[in-house]
Amino acid sequence: MRPLHTITVVPRLPAPLEPLRRIAGDLRWAWRHDALELFRRLDSELWERSGHNPVLMLGTIDQARLDEVAADPAFLGHLQRVAEFYDEYDAAASTWFARTHGGADGVLVAYFSAEFGITECLSIFAGGLGILAGDHLKSASDLGVPLVGVGLLYQKGYFRQHLNEAGWQQEHYEENDFFTLPVAQVADGDGPLMVEIPFPGRTVRAAVWRAKVGRVDLYLLDTNHAGNDPADRDITDQLYGGDGETRLKQEMVLGIGGYRALEALGLHPSVYHMNEGHSAFLVLERIRRLMELGGLSFAEAREAAAGLVFTTHTPVPAGHDKFPPDLVDRYLGWYSEAFGIDRQRFLDLGRERPGDQRDPFNNTVLALRTASFSNGVSRLHGSVSRSMFTDLWPGVPRDEIPITSITNGVHLGSWLSLEMKQLFDRYLGPAWREEPADEATWAKAESIPPEELWRTHQRRRERLVSFARRRLRSQLSRRGAPEGEVSIADVVLDPGALTIGFARRFATYKRATLLLRDPDRLAAILDDEDRPVQIVYAGKAHPRDDAGKALIQEIIRLTRRPEIRRHLVFVDDYDMTVARYLVQGCDVWLNNPIRPLEASGTSGMKAAANGVLNVSTMDGWWDEAFDPLVGWAIGRGESYDDPDRRDQVESDALYDLLERDVVPAFYDRGVDRLPRRWIERMQASIARLNYSFNTHRMVREYTEAFYLPAADRTRTLQAGGGEAARRLAAWKEKVQSAWPGIRVLSVEADASDGIEVGAPFEVRARVALNGLDPADVAVEVYLGRIDGSGDLVEAEPAAMEPLGPVDGAFDFRLADVRYRRSGRHGFTVRVLPADPDFGVWMLPGLITWA
Repeated sequence: MRPLHTITVVPRLPAPLEPLRRIAGDLRWAWRHDALELFRRLDSELWERSGHNPVLMLGTIDQARLDEVAADPAFLGHLQRVAEFYDEYDAAASTWFARTHGGADGVLVAYFSAEFGITECLSIFAGGLGILAGDHLKSASDLGVPLVGVGLLYQKGYFRQHLNEAGWQQEHYEENDFFTLPVAQVADGDGPLMVEIPFPGRTVRAAVWRAKVGRVDLYLLDTNHAGNDPADRDITDQLYGGDGETRLKQEMVLGIGGYRALEALGLHPSVYHMNEGHSAFLVLERIRRLMELGGLSFAEAREAAAGLVFTTHTPVPAGHDKFPPDLVDRYLGWYSEAFGIDRQRFLDLGRERPGDQRDPFNNTVLALRTASFSNGVSRLHGSVSRSMFTDLWPGVPRDEIPITSITNGVHLGSWLSLEMKQLFDRYLGPAWREEPADEATWAKAESIPPEELWRTHQRRRERLVSFARRRLRSQLSRRGAPEGEVSIADVVLDPGALTIGFARRFATYKRATLLLRDPDRLAAILDDEDRPVQIVYAGKAHPRDDAGKALIQEIIRLTRRPEIRRHLVFVDDYDMTVARYLVQGCDVWLNNPIRPLEASGTSGMKAAANGVLNVSTMDGWWDEAFDPLVGWAIGRGESYDDPDRRDQVESDALYDLLERDVVPAFYDRGVDRLPRRWIERMQASIARLNYSFNTHRMVREYTEAFYLPAADRTRTLQAGGGEAARRLAAWKEKVQSAWPGIRVLSVEADASDGIEVGAPFEVRARVALNGLDPADVAVEVYLGRIDGSGDLVEAEPAAMEPLGPVDGAFDFRLADVRYRRSGRHGFTVRVLPADPDFGVWMLPGLITWA
């Protein structure tokens, strides 16, 4: 039975408590312990039952309790302090961005992501990608970066996990009731703001919701409305649900609908940041609108759409969204008509092999082809990404492919324990909160008194053990386990024992069971009477990943061995709450993916921020962060042809590390019963990692390396009705037409074999430019060392100067060439396009070598 009328019922707050409504509706509480404590103080049991959702809590709390605290001076004082912080935060004019880039008028960044992990009650994220996106928004807010987020508001979000008696993962989905979440529907006159997205034979309408994340607005689209076909209402039903066609429809709503939503809101970003390829269809809409509004051609609008930034998180080809050409034709083929280009040219925008009719449309390729700046999320991942997409830039040396890297970070305010924050306040001062990317501030961590650091950490371990016991008892009871087995939950784990944490998505490449490869050897380590060790596991496998589910089942089976059961716990239904207990309370954070399949791995950063020591393979962030003073490495990044041999070698290395280094360091105590060698590593980890691996540093890097240059480029190309974009498009067309006739006719050098280090010599080249002017190209000497295969490596370009025309060609010279070290060296000459205003371009297919 459908209701005749719908009514939104809101709580009746006594006047003194009215600030609670504002606080609950602004997600700053997700990283403010004083605000979190305010809601716990209001009703701690209801806070837990509501899933840490203050909006739902205020709508269901007993009215008598509200009236009681409205007359409580202590509670009102606490409320006033939090409300004053909100006022000061909103009014602050001296943010990092204002101080450093106050003159960057008109800059607005739109950050698109398929998921955002702001807090556990807003269930629109699945894992690391979403948590990273949420931390990005939080740091942008703290830094005052002018940014808005764009995503989808899923009816069900990601699944809840429970395990059956056999230890097999079961999934169920809970409906999100948007009206009891910290989001608000955006109004347009008398009704909700709706945007329209063209679908085959119909139009899909999406409502726009807003979540306030401090100074940043996050806009979320929702298609579950009566005006849509029943199937279209389900487009935003479930995060990563359905088949490939459902995924394409979701990504149309995100990219195209998200772009249109910002226009409808009167927002005109100068920069669009695509966090993964899910939102890449926004590129199509941006080009179409620039053509429509500015009277530009497709080629001109493509140049004018310069403010595009793309971040890839996926180091394996199978992880990138690819769609069959006929599906793209059906849903997006109308863009080719709008662009005035043929089907082939349109599909080639997203093809790795242009012209190959069987090649699918790859959203990552679309983003890479159109973005002004592209990056991976760690140094190693940047290198892997350049290797993956070499075919897009044929002839370009791998290290010069235009995919750089900005290493991920974590939002320290969201992941540090309250006790650790208080410790940092005492010994580092307020600077760690205000400037967490300052190395000098964190260097003071090495002088934190060992007694205080250890006592703080011990309290967090005790809380983890208590939490794990409660969760284990609950999950065993739900599973229908015998009372004798349930009662064991009260005695599992030891609050004083060395505790290893492993929590992440249970994808097979992450090798959750590497530590379990030799159960007998593991049992001997765990069940040592004098030096016990324990492991807390958590994580979800994708609903369709049976291999990942089998890993969880293997762990559950091992927990039933009598000598292991008290030392090994799997906490089900992994979420942000579980993650916080683990990264704040473990002694060791274990991460052992197959190198180089972990793009970054931010969970280890969260642990390190709390003084937890990492034990990891040399992958992702750890490949650049590892130092023997701050943790341990499993191997040194070796490669193996045989996967089983690799796993055997690395599991043995992990056992050796535990037996010879990790466990002895933890239990090596003096008369004061402090593990001083361990504490020294904790101090070093905090001092040497926190300043770099945080999202304040990351967002500052994105702002200065990508956002501001992209905004400048957008202004330049769109000024005067797109005059510069028109000129640039015409120049590119001229260069592309002439390029097949570009030839390096000869290369000469006045250097002989046996030249001494530092001795100068001259290189000359004669180049046929096929009608181009020397100002249209960059002719470069490419110098480097010669490896054992005879290839140039570690090479660098050096620009040659034009001398003048000779017999229909042009001569170029580099007068002072020197080698700075001895050995086998070589050089060649190459030609690249070079625009007089925008410099050298790495345009796909346009590079000529001698």
